[in-house]
Amino acid sequence: QVQLAESGGGSVQAGGSLRLSCAASLPMRCMGWFRQAPGKEREGVARIPSSGSAYYADSVKDRVTISQDNAKNTVYLQMNSLSPEDTAMYYCAAGGLITCLRQDLRARDYAYWGQGTQVTVSS
Repeated sequence: QVQLAESGGGSVQAGGSLRLSCAASLPMRCMGWFRQAPGKEREGVARIPSSGSAYYADSVKDRVTISQDNAKNTVYLQMNSLSPEDTAMYYCAAGGLITCLRQDLRARDYAYWGQGTQVTVSS
Protein backbone atom coordinates (compact mmCIF):
# COMPACT_ATOMS: atom_id res chain seq x y z
CA GLN A 1 0.00 0.00 0.00
CA VAL A 2 1.42 3.33 -1.03
CA GLN A 3 1.33 6.09 1.53
CA LEU A 4 1.52 9.77 0.69
CA ALA A 5 2.30 12.45 3.25
CA GLU A 6 1.78 16.11 2.44
CA SER A 7 3.33 19.02 4.27
CA GLY A 8 3.94 22.71 3.81
CA GLY A 9 0.45 24.12 4.01
CA GLY A 10 -0.40 27.10 6.15
CA SER A 11 -1.75 30.61 6.19
CA VAL A 12 -0.37 33.32 3.97
CA GLN A 13 -1.41 36.74 2.81
CA ALA A 14 -2.47 37.43 -0.73
CA GLY A 15 0.50 37.75 -3.02
CA GLY A 16 2.58 35.38 -0.95
CA SER A 17 4.06 32.00 -1.76
CA LEU A 18 4.01 28.50 -0.37
CA ARG A 19 5.77 25.29 -1.23
CA LEU A 20 3.96 22.05 -0.59
CA SER A 21 5.73 18.73 -0.33
CA CYS A 22 4.49 15.19 -0.75
CA ALA A 23 6.58 12.21 0.24
CA ALA A 24 5.60 8.82 -1.14
CA SER A 25 6.48 5.56 0.60
CA LEU A 26 7.36 4.00 -2.78
CA PRO A 27 8.52 5.32 -6.16
CA MET A 28 5.51 6.31 -8.24
CA ARG A 29 5.32 6.82 -11.99
CA CYS A 30 2.89 9.72 -11.83
CA MET A 31 2.19 12.16 -9.05
CA GLY A 32 -0.20 15.04 -8.94
CA TRP A 33 -1.72 17.75 -6.82
CA PHE A 34 -5.41 18.43 -6.43
CA ARG A 35 -7.31 20.89 -4.29
CA GLN A 36 -10.78 21.16 -2.87
CA ALA A 37 -12.36 24.28 -1.45
CA PRO A 38 -15.39 24.08 0.83
CA GLY A 39 -18.53 23.40 -1.16
CA LYS A 40 -16.63 22.81 -4.38
CA GLU A 41 -15.53 19.78 -6.31
CA ARG A 42 -11.97 18.55 -6.19
CA GLU A 43 -9.96 20.04 -9.02
CA GLY A 44 -6.62 19.15 -10.48
CA VAL A 45 -3.71 21.55 -10.11
CA ALA A 46 -0.71 19.85 -11.70
CA ARG A 47 0.88 16.49 -12.30
CA ILE A 48 4.30 15.19 -13.19
CA PRO A 49 5.58 11.83 -14.38
CA SER A 50 8.71 10.26 -12.93
CA SER A 51 10.36 11.14 -16.22
CA GLY A 52 8.88 13.72 -18.53
CA SER A 53 7.05 17.00 -18.64
CA ALA A 54 4.65 18.43 -16.13
CA TYR A 55 1.06 19.33 -16.88
CA TYR A 56 -0.81 22.20 -15.30
CA ALA A 57 -4.39 23.29 -14.99
CA ASP A 58 -5.01 26.46 -16.97
CA SER A 59 -6.16 28.27 -13.85
CA VAL A 60 -2.76 28.02 -12.17
CA LYS A 61 -0.11 27.38 -14.81
CA ASP A 62 1.38 30.87 -14.64
CA ARG A 63 1.77 30.77 -10.86
CA VAL A 64 2.56 27.17 -10.00
CA THR A 65 5.50 24.86 -10.54
CA ILE A 66 5.51 21.16 -9.82
CA SER A 67 8.83 19.42 -9.39
CA GLN A 68 10.18 16.21 -7.96
CA ASP A 69 13.12 14.60 -6.28
CA ASN A 70 13.04 10.99 -7.41
CA ALA A 71 15.77 10.00 -4.96
CA LYS A 72 13.44 11.04 -2.14
CA ASN A 73 10.16 9.93 -3.77
CA THR A 74 8.99 13.46 -3.14
CA VAL A 75 7.05 15.89 -5.27
CA TYR A 76 6.78 19.61 -4.63
CA LEU A 77 4.28 22.28 -5.54
CA GLN A 78 5.60 25.82 -5.56
CA MET A 79 2.76 28.31 -5.55
CA ASN A 80 3.31 32.02 -6.09
CA SER A 81 1.09 35.11 -6.21
CA LEU A 82 -1.49 33.39 -4.06
CA SER A 83 -4.98 34.80 -3.81
CA PRO A 84 -7.92 34.00 -1.51
CA GLU A 85 -9.33 31.90 -4.38
CA ASP A 86 -6.45 29.49 -3.81
CA THR A 87 -7.72 28.69 -0.32
CA ALA A 88 -8.40 24.96 -0.21
CA MET A 89 -7.29 21.61 1.09
CA TYR A 90 -4.49 20.45 -1.15
CA TYR A 91 -4.11 16.74 -1.81
CA CYS A 92 -1.24 14.78 -3.21
CA ALA A 93 -2.15 11.85 -5.46
CA ALA A 94 -0.23 9.10 -7.20
CA GLY A 95 -0.88 6.71 -10.04
CA GLY A 96 0.70 4.64 -12.74
CA LEU A 97 2.46 5.90 -15.84
CA ILE A 98 -0.70 5.84 -17.94
CA THR A 99 -2.17 8.44 -15.60
CA CYS A 100 0.44 10.92 -16.71
CA LEU A 101 -0.15 10.18 -20.39
CA ARG A 102 -3.50 11.91 -20.21
CA GLN A 103 -3.68 15.60 -21.07
CA ASP A 104 -5.94 16.39 -18.18
CA LEU A 105 -6.25 16.00 -14.42
CA ARG A 106 -8.96 13.60 -13.34
CA ALA A 107 -9.11 12.58 -9.73
CA ARG A 108 -10.50 9.16 -10.58
CA ASP A 109 -7.32 8.26 -12.45
CA TYR A 110 -5.24 8.38 -9.28
CA ALA A 111 -5.19 5.31 -7.06
CA TYR A 112 -3.48 6.73 -4.00
CA TRP A 113 -4.18 9.86 -1.99
CA GLY A 114 -2.71 11.71 0.91
CA GLN A 115 -4.66 13.19 3.79
CA GLY A 116 -4.28 16.75 2.55
CA THR A 117 -2.70 19.95 3.76
CA GLN A 118 -4.67 23.14 4.26
CA VAL A 119 -3.75 26.33 2.44
CA THR A 120 -5.44 29.52 3.57
CA VAL A 121 -4.85 32.81 1.79
CA SER A 122 -6.10 35.99 3.39
CA SER A 123 -6.74 39.26 1.61
